[in-house]
Amino acid sequence: MKIIRSKSFTADRAWAALDIANMNGITTRLHWTDQPYKWHINDGQEVFVVLDGQVQMRYREEGLEKETLLEVGDIFYASVGTEHVAHPLGVARILVIETEGSV
Repeated sequence: MKIIRSKSFTADRAWAALDIANMNGITTRLHWTDQPYKWHINDGQEVFVVLDGQVQMRYREEGLEKETLLEVGDIFYASVGTEHVAHPLGVARILVIETEGSV
């Protein structure tokens, strides 16, 4: 059993993570960041939940770059092949559920 207070989680570098669970190869991790990630395509599906802060999520659909502002409680689902990049607006804490070892 674990109780995690996400607002208390900090890290010494952007996108550092606290491993919460690994369920048959699907990881659940809490990330802390104050810097953008990089454009990427995950090896599988990804669920991205903003727990604290705001994140400008940029993604490509049919070759066009789009973006949306994610706030606390918002969820971004990246299906297989979705190219995307997260840009936090200040400090953010994000819960990410994805295949183990995914980018």
